[in-house]
Amino acid sequence: MTEPLRIILAKPLGFCAGVVRAIDIVEATLRQCDGPVYVRHEIVHNRTVVNALKAKGARFVDEIAEIPVGGVTIFSAHGVSREVEDQARARQLDVIDATCPLVEKVHLQGRAYAKRGLDVILVGHDDHAEVIGTRGQIDGRVHVVATVADVDALVVQDPGKVAYITQTTLSVRDTREVIEALKERFPAIIGPDTRDICYATQNRQIAVEKLAEKAQLILVIGSRNSSNSNRLRELALQAGVRSHLIDGPADIDPQWLFGVDRIGLTAGASAPNHLVNETIARLETFRDVVVETLDGIEETIRFRMPARLQSRTAV
Repeated sequence: MTEPLRIILAKPLGFCAGVVRAIDIVEATLRQCDGPVYVRHEIVHNRTVVNALKAKGARFVDEIAEIPVGGVTIFSAHGVSREVEDQARARQLDVIDATCPLVEKVHLQGRAYAKRGLDVILVGHDDHAEVIGTRGQIDGRVHVVATVADVDALVVQDPGKVAYITQTTLSVRDTREVIEALKERFPAIIGPDTRDICYATQNRQIAVEKLAEKAQLILVIGSRNSSNSNRLRELALQAGVRSHLIDGPADIDPQWLFGVDRIGLTAGASAPNHLVNETIARLETFRDVVVETLDGIEETIRFRMPARLQSRTAV
């Protein structure tokens, strides 16, 4: 008789507080507004979430110019540049900002460093929405680096007047290596170490490292453009465990399961929790399964809604 497939769930997994807040903002705004509600870019980087909000009436656009003058507009959880804010004001848009509070914290740190005349080094991926927004929130000299090689190529105005900040969704391990390179090259540099990697990103990465000690295969639920989901898959691979990033259960290839008795399952911070249950159900179509959850961190953080939505969404 074939042994059941053991599915080991990471803890925590799925939505973080910033993602929950952003989705709640869109849904609350849709309930309150009679007219169209526009969202600039994906509210979070997850196809399932975006499609669900589209079905409820949200209209996603790439550029501010696509929104009618005066339109109700939501900025995504990743944050936007001051240029985008200026464009919204010029079109007299009614803006509700869903930027994650932890991303806003990085904006404030970067602006504070720049006001002191420091070159600000932003550790992150140059083409990611969060990095584009953060860079555009800082008046001053901002340099984006993603690797130790990028650090070696940096040219700053004064090596003694340098600070760094970080994208919130990076791998703690890779970020630490870049920060160490920065400190070696610029001994006077100041910055927050890896504390700006958000709590949810760190917790999910710790959980994946624990999964890698037990699983023969790790499935990470998350969309291809989700930075934090990609980092989870990379961490599993670095630990020597085969790993696949899936948007949902339909992406599972049965051939992945050959010779596998223990699957680790996690979900990025922007992936809906219902996809976890649906993925387990898909795996049950191949084998009998036994599901267990690793010991892990219990997340209790909640972020407040924007003031204009609080009284109307309170229960």
